[in-house]
Amino acid sequence: MLGKYAHLAQSLSGLREAGTNPFTVAFDEILSPTTARLNGQTVVLLGTNNYLGLTFDESCIAAAVSALETEGTGTTGSRIANGTYSAHVALEKQVATFLGRQDAMVFTTGYQANLGIMAALAGRDDHLLLDADSHASIYDGSRLSEAQVTRFRHNDPDDLYRRLRYLADKPGDKLIVVEGIYSMLGDVAPLAEFAAVKRETGAYLLVDEAHSLGVLGEHGRGLQEVAGVEADVDFVVGTFSKSLGSIGGFCASDMPGFEVLRVASRAYMFTASMPPSIAASVTQAFEVMAARPDLRQALTRNAEALYQGLSKAGFRLGPTPSPIVSVRLTKPELAVAFWNKLLARGLYVNLALPPATPARESLLRTSVSAAHSEADIRFAVDAIASVGEELGIIGATVEAAE
Repeated sequence: MLGKYAHLAQSLSGLREAGTNPFTVAFDEILSPTTARLNGQTVVLLGTNNYLGLTFDESCIAAAVSALETEGTGTTGSRIANGTYSAHVALEKQVATFLGRQDAMVFTTGYQANLGIMAALAGRDDHLLLDADSHASIYDGSRLSEAQVTRFRHNDPDDLYRRLRYLADKPGDKLIVVEGIYSMLGDVAPLAEFAAVKRETGAYLLVDEAHSLGVLGEHGRGLQEVAGVEADVDFVVGTFSKSLGSIGGFCASDMPGFEVLRVASRAYMFTASMPPSIAASVTQAFEVMAARPDLRQALTRNAEALYQGLSKAGFRLGPTPSPIVSVRLTKPELAVAFWNKLLARGLYVNLALPPATPARESLLRTSVSAAHSEADIRFAVDAIASVGEELGIIGATVEAAE
């Protein structure tokens, strides 16, 4: 029955033969937001999406422990049954308040948030217009929706406009779906231009701020805040597993009747709710994020230093600096060898291979944290440059960015 996956099994076998399988890494111990033990070796973590470093925040841990002791380990039920506790209600109010929205729904994971919202919003006679580089959860949700899916070229407002003009006389609602920061190359959507297309064509707009919440904007509300188009964004989707250091997802909106999505979204209705300890820790993480803009400032400095250091070394990177900095390589086998050599030097990054990558490139994907020290960033630049020189990808090692 699993024979259909023979090509995947062969690929995994090749990864094991090349060294440590990057897709089955199991850390021995997490020591801090930026360090761990792996196979008895201490490694610097540069691939965790822990943007603000809140996984070990004392106040978030204390909130989780208190909820764990008073409300137990889990709800054992869905949100529409016995799975709504005061902690879930408080978190939804916190999300809505933080984003300046009337309502919010909380899901158990960020993947489920996209899955549930996409499938519920768009019906069989509607149209979903998806950026070509959209996350897998967006594509999976679009399949469940049964709507007609139209892909437009990545970050191309003109292509989006042309496709919406073609659909102008077609019945059904049109929902544009874009992301704030894209997870593979760290590039940012031209959201102001997309919002202008939305206004002109009468479509709706959903922005997935998974990688931009807490990262972009004066208050951390994401790309919509930076672009000044919050009033044009009809639905904001995101996750708690990046900047907020935990797990879960959300959708927030000012749409009248938004509450009906609680009984229209199957991914919300038919899965157990997040443990109250998680809801409590995320609620506290929102408080920390709002009270400590210095974390975003530190994150920006670290991201810029890593990007500039690797760019100076001669690597091909994404188009703009962001907390996601990816080294772009042409051959999967080269990327696998690169990844293993970095791990041997004590640096853990993510490996991303085709077909899950833009333009079928192989990527060494790093994600920076506010918790990284200047020494961590220097170590990362030096390690990546050293291995790049050893493998003949760049010409010479360079000093890390200051």
